[in-house]
Amino acid sequence: MIPVTPTIALDEADIEEQFIRASGPGGQNVNKVETSVQLRFNTQGLSGLDEGVRHRLTALAGRRLNRDGVIVITADRFRTRERNRADALERLVDLIRQASVRPKTRRKTRPSKSARTKRTDSKTQRGQLKRTRGSYSSDD
Repeated sequence: MIPVTPTIALDEADIEEQFIRASGPGGQNVNKVETSVQLRFNTQGLSGLDEGVRHRLTALAGRRLNRDGVIVITADRFRTRERNRADALERLVDLIRQASVRPKTRRKTRPSKSARTKRTDSKTQRGQLKRTRGSYSSDD
């Protein structure tokens, strides 16, 4: 079990890893060794997540989520397989951690009476300033 939060833990059986060849510079090492990791995590199959966390997770995943409800994370930042594997797993855990935080509910508020009067006073003061800028006529 991989701990994410005190209430959420991931089972390693729910995570599928596939090693692929990385792109970019690296010479013969890139052409021979499969160091890039493609991590797949099915959000529908996990029973430890409640519906709110699952909904926020699908929203946060964005284009990493495919039609089947599987999050695909590709890690090819490092040259070794182990570091890429740890990086992909850490990114998944961080994504689930972000989804587990419940957003604050917004409460409707109204401006106080003093704030409203301050605002109208500043508007009238600004209007007076603009009125004094009018065209200048001289009697020469």
